[in-house]
Amino acid sequence: MNKNVYIFQGERATFSSAVFSNIVQATEWIEKNNLSGILTEYILDYPVYDWAVDQGYFKPKSEIDCSSQFIGRFSSTYQKHWHYIHGKTEQE
Repeated sequence: MNKNVYIFQGERATFSSAVFSNIVQATEWIEKNNLSGILTEYILDYPVYDWAVDQGYFKPKSEIDCSSQFIGRFSSTYQKHWHYIHGKTEQE
């Protein structure tokens, strides 16, 4: 069974500011601190690039798509993620 973590990156931040083992703690912290940014779910020990390829969400089409620079910067909109503005999700 895969273990998920939830990583928060604040608006305009270069790096993430928090990692949580469950979404409840993540949401409470974001709401309590009135934060804006993105909370993204990651599967532990399963790189996003590999996950996207394995799931059929991404198909490398060139050598660039398999390069270390590309893989190191890769993210996928297919990952579960939530946008927050002042502690509230955009869905609220």
